[in-house]
Amino acid sequence: MEAINKQRIKERIKGYLKNPWSLMILIFVILATLITFTALVLLVGYILIKGVPNLTLDLFSLHYTSENVSLFPALINTISMTFVSLIIAVPFGIFSAIYLVEYSKRGSRFVSIIRITAETLSGIPSIVYGLFGYLFFVTALKWRYSMLAGAFTLAIMILPLIMRTTEEALKSVPDSYREGSFGLGAGKLRTVFKVVLPTAIPGILAGVILSIGRIVGETAALIYTAGTIATVPKTIMDSGRTLSVHMYELSREGLFMNQAYATAVILLIIVLLINWVSGMVVKRLTKIK
Repeated sequence: MEAINKQRIKERIKGYLKNPWSLMILIFVILATLITFTALVLLVGYILIKGVPNLTLDLFSLHYTSENVSLFPALINTISMTFVSLIIAVPFGIFSAIYLVEYSKRGSRFVSIIRITAETLSGIPSIVYGLFGYLFFVTALKWRYSMLAGAFTLAIMILPLIMRTTEEALKSVPDSYREGSFGLGAGKLRTVFKVVLPTAIPGILAGVILSIGRIVGETAALIYTAGTIATVPKTIMDSGRTLSVHMYELSREGLFMNQAYATAVILLIIVLLINWVSGMVVKRLTKIK
């Protein structure tokens, strides 16, 4: 086996030497990989070196004061904001994708307009969403600076992402699954919910995970909608800041940079935990199938 592998490596090397363009592309690919990996290591390492020594129990106090800029209220607000935003966006995104893939006519102009609109919304800067949320939810609907206004703004931001990833996941399901279900006498709705959606769950979860990452790291849109008050709101109509906004405010003031780095470490840990848990869920669902 080792001899066969060595022979294959020699043949590849000879092929690269005969074709200089292939060798150049290989070098560029390796360099790009090394640069990306180095940048990631430097970024994560810098955050950990600056933040880990500043993690103290005082930062996890329930109350935020001028002497102790606790991140615990912002942590609770981040979890609440993520939960509410997903409750709003996920059903709309998934059902919209189901309509586009399973019920609409292929090649329909209406469908193409929806897809172009979703792609356009994905490229809009978050500050624009924040201004829209401020003008519509905060001012026009008179929700004031509140968690609900922030959640609806974030739901609009992540809706195109969930819709497009779900659409691609549904398209990846082979048509033979649908035909087999129809052949057994199942209707359209039953086929979609009993056959197509369970098969597409890993792809759908990937879109939801990406959406969670965007919610956790969002700042600009929430400053204009949810506000920057560093307390746990009593109701969803009260103002509150998330971890990303908390870190931004601390760094903007310039008085608590050590605590800002510590907040960045917590954000990094949350993102890693989300990715790890989601990976475990996808593996478990795949094994069940």
